[in-house]
This record gives sequence, C-alpha cells and structure tokens, in this order.
Amino acid sequence: MAAQALFKAPCAQRAAVRSRKALRVRAAANTSSMTTMEYLKTLPGVSDPFPDVFDPLNLSATASIKDVRRWRESEIVHGRVSMLAALGFIVGEQLEDFPAFYNLDGHITGPAIYQFQQVEARGGVFWEPLLIAIGLAESWRVAVGWANPKGVGFNSLKDDYSPGELGFDPLGLRPDDEEEWKVLQTKEINNGRLAMIAIAAFVAQELVEKSEIFEHLALRLEGEIVAEEGTVAREVAAAL
Repeated sequence: MAAQALFKAPCAQRAAVRSRKALRVRAAANTSSMTTMEYLKTLPGVSDPFPDVFDPLNLSATASIKDVRRWRESEIVHGRVSMLAALGFIVGEQLEDFPAFYNLDGHITGPAIYQFQQVEARGGVFWEPLLIAIGLAESWRVAVGWANPKGVGFNSLKDDYSPGELGFDPLGLRPDDEEEWKVLQTKEINNGRLAMIAIAAFVAQELVEKSEIFEHLALRLEGEIVAEEGTVAREVAAAL
C-alpha cells in the first residue's frame, strides 16, 4: 500500500500539471478576442491601492497581448531576483562575522555593494560561480517558457506557458483552486514590486552614504534621539 501511495502521488501531480496546461491552452485561445486592456484586467497583480490596471504612461494603448505577456514574465523574474537581492544585502551585512560564511576572519565588512570586491581581493571567486548559476537558471527558464524563434517569431513566450510558472514547487505549496492561486500570485508580484524599489534604494543609499543599511538607520535614529534630548534640555533650562 505504501508503494501504491508513493506511485499515485507523482501520477496525480503530473495529471494536475497536464490539466493546468490544458486550461492555459484554452485561456490563450480565448484571449484572441480580447483587447490588451481586457487581458490586463484578467492577470494577477491588480490590487489596492490601484484596484484598476496601473498604467500611467498608457503603454497598453499601443502594446499587444504578446507584449504584455513578455513584460509580465520580465516583471516576475526581476521581482524574484530583487527579493533575493534585498534579503542578501541584509543577511550579508548583519552576519559578516558568522563562521558559516566565507568571511571566517571578519575581514569582509562594510556595505554589501563593496563586499564582492573584497572577496576577490582575498583570493576568492565571486563572478564565475554566479554567472554559472545564472546561466543554468536562465537556460531552464528559456526551455520551459520561451518559444522557438523559428516557429512563432523572435522573443515570444509559448502559448501554453503562464508567465512565471516554471513548475518549481518542491514543497507542494501551489493550491488546486485557481482563484486561491491567483491571490498567491498577486502577493508574489506585489512583494516583488516592493523589492525592486527597495533594492534600488539600498544601492543608491550605500553609494551616497558609504554605510550599511541598518547602520545608516541607526545613525539617523541616534541623531533624532540626540536632537530630541537637546530640545528637552533647552525647554527645561528655559523653564528654570
């Protein structure tokens, strides 16, 4: 019975994947009669504080559904990378001396944007494994989602591919209910958008201030506390 259960689980998962793929094919066929704006309103990521499609530059007016699908793929990928980058900045700066990291002797310090140069200066490698990892991840993404340029044209997604859905779900968190899945997708997209803004702010702040993220915050808080204490002292002195 245990063997049967182990056999049925992956079979059921493959059946669910095939079913979702068939639904995507039918959905792709239905989009042929939609305008670009109508298609945008069906996508995840439309949420408060912009309950309608947020398009201040009116890009959808001249874009095709093919363009929108490609843009959404790009948005999801950059959002995921930005979430990892923002977390990496914080972890790398706060755990500089943690023995599990490469930085065993505490000589790699300071803002995250300058730490990789310190790794290379001390004889370590940074760009080589990073480029290999990126190449492997991108090769897989292209194989899953991007169409053969000789078939449907250059720079196009497959018709049965939903942007961002690479089939990577090792913990089995994807719900079967499509509405619930759309809610989770919206949460991921919104967090990715926030992360893109955050990592841009992290980099700009470290370039200008030459200080770590929370070091900068601590200095600001310390300055505000000192200023407040000075104000209270002056008020007490004036009262006396």
